[in-house]
Amino acid sequence: MVNASRIVTVITLLAVLSTSGAAQEKRVLTVEEAIQVGIQNSKVLRLSRSRVDYADAKSGEINSSRLPLLKFAGAYNRLSEVPAFAVDVPGVIPGASPNKFVLSPSVLNNYNLRLSVQQPLFTGFRLDASAAAADYTVEATNQEFKEDRGGLIYNIKSAYWNLFRAIEFNKVADENVETIKSHLKDVRNLLDQGMATNNDILTAELRLSDAQLKQINAKNGVRLSMVGLDYNLGIPLSTEVELASSLGHDPGSYANLDSLIGMAMEARPELRAMEARVKATEAGVTAAKAGWWPQLYLTGNYYSARPNQRILPTTDTFRDTWDVGVSVTLDLWNWGTTLHQVDQAQAQVAQNREAFGQMQDGVTLETTQSYLNLEQAKERIEVSRRGVAQAEENYRVSNRRYNEGLVINSDMLDAAVAVAQAKVTYTQALVDYELAKANLERAIGSIN
Repeated sequence: MVNASRIVTVITLLAVLSTSGAAQEKRVLTVEEAIQVGIQNSKVLRLSRSRVDYADAKSGEINSSRLPLLKFAGAYNRLSEVPAFAVDVPGVIPGASPNKFVLSPSVLNNYNLRLSVQQPLFTGFRLDASAAAADYTVEATNQEFKEDRGGLIYNIKSAYWNLFRAIEFNKVADENVETIKSHLKDVRNLLDQGMATNNDILTAELRLSDAQLKQINAKNGVRLSMVGLDYNLGIPLSTEVELASSLGHDPGSYANLDSLIGMAMEARPELRAMEARVKATEAGVTAAKAGWWPQLYLTGNYYSARPNQRILPTTDTFRDTWDVGVSVTLDLWNWGTTLHQVDQAQAQVAQNREAFGQMQDGVTLETTQSYLNLEQAKERIEVSRRGVAQAEENYRVSNRRYNEGLVINSDMLDAAVAVAQAKVTYTQALVDYELAKANLERAIGSIN
């Protein structure tokens, strides 16, 4: 019975473990593949695309108002009974009752059909200005979509390389723990031979505890970075992503700072979006001024009515008529409504122009900072690479001299920690350079 229960327990645990393992999806992605996955799953981009679709539809609606408007209307009315309109006609035979001659019969069922067309001829430039404003708004929302897409790509790259950094830090932490464990084993052997002290053991154990704490933090850093990447990719947060891209020092060539700023001014989508919105509000000023102009429309109607009131005598049959005309309206006095609308539109233009100027200043600052950060990161890579080589050589020499009794225990431990720190610094420099490069590309508008 005991063996059977143990077997059942083991089988249950295996089933649970296999189920949990199957539930955690594993994906191998390069940074380019990660970007494609994130773009496909992004709720932010879908929301941004819906704004573009809305602006497109709104532009179509406004542009259609410049075309002829065709309407059809129909109605049926049942009228109350009234006497027919008739006159008395004297009879031919003397003394006979006069005859009734019906001039207009009483038609109780009325049917009216009307087909109308209206074409704006002149609206004080309101329709043209409104259409232009709508087209500029479409352009602005398209540029804002590019901005959102570029921001998403940058976030994915940042999350991808942050995970790479966390994984490399974890590897360094693991190596450091194993190095100190190996050294602790050597110290214990030396203690057995009377060549080390208990204080040397305690010092090594203290360094090992510190290294293990850093190892725990590094493992947690990997988990947190993995969740961050999953979130940016729009995939389940339990997904384990294996990175197929790696980093190497391959500094690209970029133009000088002034050229980069010029590129940013031309290519940054948020600048193009704000520029389009400035033009849209300028068109809004023209549309607001339309209230000072007469509104001229060409109208036409085709009627089919039973009875047709325009045709006498009235008959209970469908008769067709039509009319064509021109209508003109002009606000003679509206208590300054048009003036206030123009003032509002001009104030909005001023606001957008100031915002555009502030945005240009911000882009200049961002491009300058990104360029300087990239240059700094490039210099740090070479320095930190030499630091790794120097730390490893120092550890090799210290280890040899320690075995010869020429170096004390704490110096040996310091050399081991220095190797780990140098590797961390080098990895940090590589990741900082990649992020600085991505940030500069975003700053000059080449990520979209």
